Amino acid sequence: MTDHVAAVRRVLQEESNGIVELARRCDEQVAKAVDWMLACKGRVVCCGLGKSGHVAEKAAATFASTGTPSFFLHASEAHHGDLGMVTKDDIVLLYTYSGETDEIVRLMPSLKSQGARTILISGRPASSSGRQADLILDVSVDSEACPNNLAPTTSTTVMLALSDALAVAAMEARGFSPEDFARFHPAGTLGRRLTLTVGDVMRKGEDLPLSSPGDSLLEVMQTIAKAGAGCTCVVDEDRRLLGIVTEGDLRRAIIRCDGRLEGVASDAMTVDPGSVDASLLAFEALEIFENYPHKIGELPVLEGGQVVGVLMLKDLVRTGIV
Repeated sequence: MTDHVAAVRRVLQEESNGIVELARRCDEQVAKAVDWMLACKGRVVCCGLGKSGHVAEKAAATFASTGTPSFFLHASEAHHGDLGMVTKDDIVLLYTYSGETDEIVRLMPSLKSQGARTILISGRPASSSGRQADLILDVSVDSEACPNNLAPTTSTTVMLALSDALAVAAMEARGFSPEDFARFHPAGTLGRRLTLTVGDVMRKGEDLPLSSPGDSLLEVMQTIAKAGAGCTCVVDEDRRLLGIVTEGDLRRAIIRCDGRLEGVASDAMTVDPGSVDASLLAFEALEIFENYPHKIGELPVLEGGQVVGVLMLKDLVRTGIV
């Protein structure tokens, strides 16, 4: 067990040292690469093969999700038609540590004929592909973390770290905000927190339980049961909120009447309950539930003073905003 821990620590230390050394070497070439990406009228195309190809694929996803339009181009497939996806307005990031990957080297003349700029991410700037690239980012490392110095480990980690750094630098330069990030991640937790509103989650239309103050408690119970909402909003003729009757209120009314369900909605309702606006963000509404003076499971939703929905705590939780 101790030997395994020592091996893991050694690899992590060697790879982190590679990143630290790369950070120390960063120069104007890196700044130029970011400037090119910011000025790019097309897309940043990330191209590679093998382990470097996996890094390129992840880099393309990171660029795209942080405001830099990007896609992955498989180096082999590029030679069989996929090169048609590249235009003169694009920048192509080519990932090859050796700089001698045959598919990359042979791709260079075609990219030049397309008019696309090329940025080589390699550990050997003087390689065959390095001599043809428009810009080179040196990611050389002293050795791989692999004990045989063969398996791409430290080198791919450094490539990946540099790609993340380029994406973040471009992201910061663009002023890419959390709201922008949310637009690109609508299904993610952050996306839902920044875009989902009360109006998106609330019960409305036929699922909205409404009662008049003179409705019998039996009718109130039937309204709640039909909606499956846990409460009903008691409203006047103009649909303005007078109060709410919850399932708990009904149970207490039955206890008061020795097991009989007697009275009308106005007898059992909670007057002046809390409410939320339909335009409020869902995660802000969740905070209202959490900070309410006592435990509640539903809130009326108002718009222009009228009841337009009812918000259930269980529905908020199901959205995945927490």
